[in-house]
Amino acid sequence: MDKRRTEKSDETSAKERPTLKTLAFMTGLGVTTVSRALKDAPEIGAETRRRVQLVAKQIGYRPNRAGVRLRTGRTNVISLVLNTEREIMSFVSDIIYGVSEVLADTPYHLIVTPYSRSQDPLDPIRYLVETGSADGVIISRTQPNDARARYMLEHGIPFATHGRTDMGLVHPYHDFDNHAFAVEAVRRLAGMGRRKLALLTPPVGLTYHGHTVNGFADALSEVGASEIPFSTVSIDHSIEQIRTRTAQLMRRDVRPDGFVSSAAAATLALVAGIEDAGLKLGRDVDIVSKQSSDLLHLFRPELLIVNENFRLAGSELARSVLGWIGGAAPGSLQSLSVPGEVLAYKRSTD
Repeated sequence: MDKRRTEKSDETSAKERPTLKTLAFMTGLGVTTVSRALKDAPEIGAETRRRVQLVAKQIGYRPNRAGVRLRTGRTNVISLVLNTEREIMSFVSDIIYGVSEVLADTPYHLIVTPYSRSQDPLDPIRYLVETGSADGVIISRTQPNDARARYMLEHGIPFATHGRTDMGLVHPYHDFDNHAFAVEAVRRLAGMGRRKLALLTPPVGLTYHGHTVNGFADALSEVGASEIPFSTVSIDHSIEQIRTRTAQLMRRDVRPDGFVSSAAAATLALVAGIEDAGLKLGRDVDIVSKQSSDLLHLFRPELLIVNENFRLAGSELARSVLGWIGGAAPGSLQSLSVPGEVLAYKRSTD
């Protein structure tokens, strides 16, 4: 008896789910016309498209994704592949917001495909390609010779990378100009009289590590400042590790009077280490840091800030993937954000 009731309930639910036939009946139009109106087909009049889409929204119509895949070979899914152990939450939330904002007015849906540090980063890409789970893919933590990008190019799946590769292969990307960021940060510190500078780098092996390190070195030569090596940690290390190594560095006789930091969370640890060593930010040492949300100045107003917009990155990456799916040339779907000015909120007077 219970089984029959369950089956009947499922049948009723399926019958009640709005379909193209439901929309056709309610609007007095043919199924083909309704289908084209939902897709904004130009041969359907603007008023008809508006009426069909309004009714679809009112009755909660959603296309059957299994049916769409059978008819078109597409999933209407874009996958954002993230190492959730490495990415900080502000990055994840802002990237997702930016991607979702662009996909909102399209038939596409976003799924997040996570992987851990114990996995080969290529594993989730293989899964997506072999199962046909997505029409397009977005990846981060891009490497100069990135096996994931090469694999997707070989298998013909549209994708975009957050960061650039250096393989001689053309593909869509969005990147922040970290070379320019490091140059402007060093120039600003040198202009404040800081001559012994240290760099808290991105993780070794990622493309933007090289961009940042090269920009830092180029600017040091330009302004005549010297580098205090600080290579025992990167922004991928834990807050406590960065704090401990910073305190050790700042207790030395020859120590930095200026830092360039590649991430806001790491900057919190830098400041803690400086203060553990009995020194004061804005008096004994200055820091220029990137940030993705307007928060660092609330922690220490003496910090010097360069903003990086991860929401913009998400939006640009989504547009790039959709553009490639739509037939645009991959080389036309590349963008680079130029850093804005170094922002100062308050200087210490102690």
